[in-house]
Amino acid sequence: MTTARDIMKPGAQWISKQETVERASKLMAELGVGSLVIADENERMCGIVTDRDIVVKCIAQGKSPSGTRVEELCEATPRWVDADADIEVVLDEMESNRVKRMPVIENKRLVGMISEADLARHLDDNQLGEFVTAVYGRP
Repeated sequence: MTTARDIMKPGAQWISKQETVERASKLMAELGVGSLVIADENERMCGIVTDRDIVVKCIAQGKSPSGTRVEELCEATPRWVDADADIEVVLDEMESNRVKRMPVIENKRLVGMISEADLARHLDDNQLGEFVTAVYGRP
């Protein structure tokens, strides 16, 4: 059985919801990632900010990255999967919620992130095709 732990990129990082978009973008660049989990003061996940969010919801809107908090870019509480979840559970969560990144949690702590690239490396062509159709193919 392939699990979330088997395909995730370990060591995912989170950033406080009070941090600026500028700080988030610098951290993404340092880590070489396209997203960060946003956490509240109790280190509970309250969102995800992506490089696309920064461009579309901040820069393109004429907002200042140094004056905009990352929490302002969040739309909803993110979905997540347990590290021991079967790959089919991961795919179902990602497909049904049309998300391209999925945080992986173990013992209430962020331990990794699953991205489209991780799926591409670990799924067969049929599974990958179904994912792409579910996430990108329907309105």
